[in-house]
Amino acid sequence: MKVVTAKEMQEIDRKTIRTIGVPGSVLMERAGTAVAARVNELFGRKKTIVLAGGGNNGGDGIVAARELLNLGWNVWILFLAREDGLSPDCLAQLRIAKQMGVPFEFRNKIETKDVHGAVVVDALFGTGLSRNVEGAAAKVITFLNRSGTPVISVDVPSGISSDSGQIMGVAVRAAFTVTFGLPKRGHLLYPGADHTGKLFVEKIGFPEKLLASEALNVELMERGMLSHLVPERPRYSHKSDYGHVLVVAGSKGKTGAAFMTAKACMRAGAGLVTLGVPESLIDLFQGRVTEEMTLTLPDAGDGTLSAKAADTILGFTSKRADVLCIGPGIGVSDEMKKVISSVIVSSRTPMVIDADGINSLCEISTRGLGTKDMLKKALAPILLTPHPGEMARLLRGTARRGRVDEGIPASDLRSRIEKDRINTALSFARATGTYLVLKGVPTVIAGPHGKVFINPTGNPGMATAGSGDVLSGMVASFLAQGLDPMSSAMLGVYMHGLAGDCAAEGKGMASLIASDIIESLPAAFKEMLG
Repeated sequence: MKVVTAKEMQEIDRKTIRTIGVPGSVLMERAGTAVAARVNELFGRKKTIVLAGGGNNGGDGIVAARELLNLGWNVWILFLAREDGLSPDCLAQLRIAKQMGVPFEFRNKIETKDVHGAVVVDALFGTGLSRNVEGAAAKVITFLNRSGTPVISVDVPSGISSDSGQIMGVAVRAAFTVTFGLPKRGHLLYPGADHTGKLFVEKIGFPEKLLASEALNVELMERGMLSHLVPERPRYSHKSDYGHVLVVAGSKGKTGAAFMTAKACMRAGAGLVTLGVPESLIDLFQGRVTEEMTLTLPDAGDGTLSAKAADTILGFTSKRADVLCIGPGIGVSDEMKKVISSVIVSSRTPMVIDADGINSLCEISTRGLGTKDMLKKALAPILLTPHPGEMARLLRGTARRGRVDEGIPASDLRSRIEKDRINTALSFARATGTYLVLKGVPTVIAGPHGKVFINPTGNPGMATAGSGDVLSGMVASFLAQGLDPMSSAMLGVYMHGLAGDCAAEGKGMASLIASDIIESLPAAFKEMLG
């Protein structure tokens, strides 16, 4: 399902009215009727207050009020606007409501007696809100949030930016939100997602060709669109049919990351996995691996890789591996930076770079190339899987000297990333020619050709050490099984979250650990394909 900005939705609205010929009043009627139907379905109460603003969002609320009146509800409309300040469509709906006997009042405050035993329909501000909520509206929203009164918002919770999900001064915390045509970015990005509650997307007559337009480049991943990506397992097949992944991971004190990445890679369906590790640790690894193979790599003498490891890695991938997954637990050193730079500029094998691989990449400047130029000159597709902290370092590493990113403190840059996850991921992927998985809530996937996908699966229990290592192994596994880079990232992220959800069902969130995600992958595959 496509996900839109306020401007994109306004354009769909404009084309529906002016080009297709559907009157705006008809869309408003359908929107308000859809809200009323949800209120009636969700709540057994028969008293509602519609908080209406002066724009078309308020008009939707007025329609909902008279529809609820027809259904036998005790309805009252409270306008936080002057009557002479209503939009034409909103004013037209008020005139109809007057004729139907819907009670209403214009005033700038709300009291406890007003909301006692009621359901509140929030129709104050829609997707067009462009400045912080202040004055009487801010006081009413604050009162409403503190009252504990159940709220169902129209289109978007008032005070939430429909583009970024940020709170614009103060915002309604809704139990439910009814939106129209398509979900807005602010419904899915935090903190907007927390204020949205359960989201209902209603069809009110927008043409499907507008809702499915290729010009809309952000999409919410859904099971139906991903289940067909799961690689098939023909009866007549061999392990080599499902790809061979070289996982270069682990160092002294960080061996667990390597084991989890490799095991997740196997559990996600890779036919063969070889674990490349520092020579001084090889006995430790050989004593613990079962299904995986091992590759001894030159050691720097301290349980980390030597720069000479690059030649061994490149030789192995050129002859035997289909995918290289590098970074989990490898540490950051001058030697490691040389390894990372060598494989990026020389390898023709698709690769997934995570964790310390990303941290090493951020500090590289070699052969006259900065990080951004190096990534652009890579000979094979590259998938990067940073969390926001690593993303901040990537942005600083790719900034041109003297550019603003270069001088921003890491904490401030991370905050900026969290406030604009979609555009951050998209601009980086386009600028570097890479596929970017920006981990977090929600995880966002962007490709170099301008497409962005938002992941709906996962839970807070997955905020635990090693969860990212599991993800990188899964993405590499799907890549090795023949999926293209974007599909590998999408399926890996979605299945990772789904496995985490399966694990949480059995073990709860508080005690969930990364190995639980791996153990729950079989259940996730069954659910995905069931």
